[in-house]
Amino acid sequence: MKALLRELADAAGLLLEWENSDGEPCQLSEQVQRNLLEVLGYSTPSESAMEEGLQRLKRLNAPQSPAEWPPLLTADCGTPIMLPSPLSPGTAFTLQLEQGGSQKGYLDDDGAVPSVTEIGYHRLQIADTELTLAVAPHQCYSLSDASGESTPRMWGLAAQLYALRRPGDGGIGDTLALEQCVVHAAEQGADALAISPTHAMFSADPERYSPYSPSTRLLYNVLYSAAETLLGETCVHEAQARNGLQAELRRLEADDYLDWPEAARVKLSWLRYLYDDFMEREDYEAQALHQEMQAFRRAGGELLEDHCRFEALQRELGPGDWRDWPEELRDPASLTLAHFAETRTDEIGFHAFLQWLTADGLARAQRTARERGMAIGLITDLAVGADARGSQTWSRPTDMLEGVSIGAPPDLFNANGQDWGLAAFSPFGLKRSGFRSFIDMLRSAFAHAGGVRIDHILGLMRLWLIPQGAPPFEGGYLSYPLDDMLRLVALESWRHRAIVIGEDLGTVAPGFRERLTARGILGMQVLWFEQDEAHNYLPASNWKPNAIATTSTHDLPTVAGWWAGRDIEWRSHLGLLKETQSAESEQLARRQERAKLASSLGLLGATPTTETLEAADIPASQVLNACTRHLAGTPAPLLILPVEDALGLEEQANLPGTLDEHPNWRRRWASHANDLLTSDEVRQRLAALAHTRKAISQGKPSRSGQFGKSTHE
Repeated sequence: MKALLRELADAAGLLLEWENSDGEPCQLSEQVQRNLLEVLGYSTPSESAMEEGLQRLKRLNAPQSPAEWPPLLTADCGTPIMLPSPLSPGTAFTLQLEQGGSQKGYLDDDGAVPSVTEIGYHRLQIADTELTLAVAPHQCYSLSDASGESTPRMWGLAAQLYALRRPGDGGIGDTLALEQCVVHAAEQGADALAISPTHAMFSADPERYSPYSPSTRLLYNVLYSAAETLLGETCVHEAQARNGLQAELRRLEADDYLDWPEAARVKLSWLRYLYDDFMEREDYEAQALHQEMQAFRRAGGELLEDHCRFEALQRELGPGDWRDWPEELRDPASLTLAHFAETRTDEIGFHAFLQWLTADGLARAQRTARERGMAIGLITDLAVGADARGSQTWSRPTDMLEGVSIGAPPDLFNANGQDWGLAAFSPFGLKRSGFRSFIDMLRSAFAHAGGVRIDHILGLMRLWLIPQGAPPFEGGYLSYPLDDMLRLVALESWRHRAIVIGEDLGTVAPGFRERLTARGILGMQVLWFEQDEAHNYLPASNWKPNAIATTSTHDLPTVAGWWAGRDIEWRSHLGLLKETQSAESEQLARRQERAKLASSLGLLGATPTTETLEAADIPASQVLNACTRHLAGTPAPLLILPVEDALGLEEQANLPGTLDEHPNWRRRWASHANDLLTSDEVRQRLAALAHTRKAISQGKPSRSGQFGKSTHE
């Protein structure tokens, strides 16, 4: 019984053994095996039940005939393609190429399809079966491809989109403010602007606003729309006047913190007036725009319509969980739902209109970036999962797992692990659907960008899944079809001419980073983590050439905040310190860390001793300049500087482990997007960064005579 359970768990893709963050061996308990197998649809109360599940898995993993093959196979360009089940050598096939034309041939002596040299989604017809053959390049589109340089040394900024300001934005950063930020970043010499996730949220429930817990990753957050770019300021002002909330709009714009629920309510209110006005217009310009919007809806197809129907349903039934709706409305393909859509065409059209505005705004921002000389432009952020109560799980439930949430196992920073409350893809559902949702998700992320950052890219190989109601430490790892997913990432990367960055921080399986590098996916190097075994900060020359460099991330302290110990103050104030920690002990340890960092940056001139612990006396602006030069001198092909560090701000965007206690995802920057990077201090900081990067790319030493080592200030 025990051996059979392990065999079933292994066949289902559960990892029975792994190493934790300290390199210690761990094993998946029998009870957790049973809990996760039940969620995956494999019962374990008896041997016969487990045998039945095992036979189903064997047929899924090793189909016996072409009739059981999945609808999509992936392959590498120039490599013979083995089929899911053997066919006789010499069997005839026809390959309909995506770009037109066809190839006829025969299986080779190994029963494989001879190598295909043209990348794309082709149609393979063989043995009375037809399926899609996704032929991928060996590597993703690279920074060298984007820049034309063999050893690029590019740089860019990272911005929280909601934090941007412009007059008339109604209290939420939008695509027009993004476009303005792009212009000024390009003027400073930046080649990229990485932005926070733009995934679709919940129009009927704006209390849910974390950009990493979206309703769906297949569409966009309509609150980021800037209707002025398509319909003009006059139409927008008229709609706002009819709405009668101009005073509230101005109040929201003036706030230092984004009031998501109120700002969303006000914006959606006047956007509805704008939509009504737009649909009633019959002038020549409006008719052309109507046709453009209809073309957008046709291109969006079922994916777009399902999300818009979900939004309409939520507005009518109220915010909450779609799994509590009447049964006939839980199925997007039901006759009841079709009748609902027929009677709510205006409401559904409104949500399609909002998606059109947002997609157009993102496209304009990317177009502006390229026109202004950015080699990459926007880098979008792809969240690791979706809210289980959102439209992605409603519209494509068989592609998602029910009854588990994504999280992380216990580690040095979280003794009990983490539960992120996100729904995960089903590896079985992905295969059965031909990876349709994964491909759609990639295309949405790449559509208006020159690059994509994949959050928690470790999830392409394995995800820590926690059964509903269980603590995080009672979860386990589920394996995913890594090779298939990496091929699809590379294929979509080349189709969109966009780079790929993988957020590979945390507990990483042995050999995983090497797999990413082999596929041309850049890892991430964060200043705080680039230390040797003695916890000294690495010299710039010791950073890796196959990962981007950055000072910090949205979940970590800014440089100025770290230097001031602001993160410790927050964690102490909110009771987030461990029992063995105190604010005093943490601040003392930070003094020592400051001295180490200052020494590595050349700000102290010697190895830190007890006499040099007062490194905090060095102004934060001086430390920021040194950090910027330090990262600029690394061999990293791309440096991303968060706007918070460009400006010298102390507060971070998100404090993990908090919800409302800390203003996560709510802080707005004081200056308008047109003025954000214009102060003398910021311009000088970015100019020094650009100069050092250019000097490194041309093989010239820095002022100190060594790459990445700053002079004493």
